[in-house]
Amino acid sequence: MTAAAASVPFPRAALPRPERPVPADRRFVHTAQGRRLAYVEGGAGRDVVLVHGALLTADDMRLGPMPALARSSRCVAFDRPGHGWSDHRRGADESLWGQMETLRGAVRALGLERPVICGHSFGGAVALAYAMAHPDEIAGAVALAPICFPEPRLEQVLFGPRAVPVAGDLLSRAMGATLDPALLRALCRAMFLPQAMPRDFAAAFPFAQAARPGQTVSAGENAMALWPDLLRSAMGYAGCRAPVRILCGTADIVVNGFTQGGPAAALIPTARIGWLAGAGHMLHHAHPDAVVDAVASLLDGEGGEVRPPRTRRPAGATPPVRGRRGPAAGSMRATLR
Repeated sequence: MTAAAASVPFPRAALPRPERPVPADRRFVHTAQGRRLAYVEGGAGRDVVLVHGALLTADDMRLGPMPALARSSRCVAFDRPGHGWSDHRRGADESLWGQMETLRGAVRALGLERPVICGHSFGGAVALAYAMAHPDEIAGAVALAPICFPEPRLEQVLFGPRAVPVAGDLLSRAMGATLDPALLRALCRAMFLPQAMPRDFAAAFPFAQAARPGQTVSAGENAMALWPDLLRSAMGYAGCRAPVRILCGTADIVVNGFTQGGPAAALIPTARIGWLAGAGHMLHHAHPDAVVDAVASLLDGEGGEVRPPRTRRPAGATPPVRGRRGPAAGSMRATLR
């Protein structure tokens, strides 16, 4: 299938029946493996692929760093498998490594050339997997507040039971009709802390679609597969050959950069890490300029050299302890090092 043919929107009648109509900005691509993914595209120039995190959709990137990136790049933000308006195969989409290969199929179907893969949170783990598995096909990976190592997660408690066949589907339908819409909004507000959820995000993000039963089932599958997936990733960091940029917020209460992104950057020989003082988990909304800088450094071919692993931490910083938010101010712009 040619790139032009792959990017033509499919008739809406051919799509699964979502709870909400397909937005006008969504397009659809079929991969050679028979998967159909939804995406949003904007801008012109070098290719950048944007991958959202858990519980969200491509609209997170569309409402976050995509407008700034699209000033100089062609940006393609995907709904991950099982999220937004992309299709879902139960039992086949739970692995972040499997999702990475599905996204790779979409990248190839669209004819994207050596893109930067930029992912947030769970999407950051997908971006790192892409960098490890296919380093020669991309310009590099940017991981924003990435989850990098196994740890107990709230998603496993809230959504893990949805992964159980039949019972999980019934539970998701019951919760989707009662508690999930309010729960998702509350979780999103917590993700933005200590910053407030932007009004534009609150007004434009498709909360109803993100809270549909099919997506919460997918979130549960992702959560339950996270530990073995991240163990596989951790074992591969030292062998990563693609250039990597990691951005972490020092006030992130969702994914602790001092135990996740920081140690991963120390293990990945081609990585540079930037710290955003006072930024929370949704740092790509608060500091899109830092995301632009990280992506631009890879498109410009900077920093692909392999270096010996070393421990990294912001100057003067100590790991956050209970009752503390981490190191104090400094520049709000990330310094990659």
